[in-house]
Amino acid sequence: MIVVGIDPGLARVGYGVISRGDRHPTPLAFGCIETESGRSTGERLREIYDRISALLDEYEPAWVAVEQLFFTRNVTSAMHVSEARGVLLLAAEQRSIPIAEYTPNQIKQAVTGSGRAEKQQVQEMMRRLLRLAEIPKPDDAADGLAVALCHIHTLR
Repeated sequence: MIVVGIDPGLARVGYGVISRGDRHPTPLAFGCIETESGRSTGERLREIYDRISALLDEYEPAWVAVEQLFFTRNVTSAMHVSEARGVLLLAAEQRSIPIAEYTPNQIKQAVTGSGRAEKQQVQEMMRRLLRLAEIPKPDDAADGLAVALCHIHTLR
């Protein structure tokens, strides 16, 4: 079973593709979709949609897991992230791929054992749990892997 984990954003969307094997989860791909700040929001959303659609078509996941939006102060930033989440969810829905959503604390709890884990702890756990030679870079890619692994742990 393949799960695509997504850490949404307008400037950068982190993603991780993990196959749940019999013994250990195996990372198939991870990275970021980056959009240029000088372009219109519509153009950036279209790029995110096109690139995530290509990823979903390539890996044909059984699930898409997405980090839920959490913000405290910057409403403008939250709006842009919400718009990006919308096109990401649309791409999965158009392919009839089930969607699971997790809060940042749920993700941290699932992959580190603590909902208060620091970003560096999550990154190091991705390296260890997925048997990677190095910590996944950039941070958003590690977050995408963590979302996917959270869902795999939840399914167990």
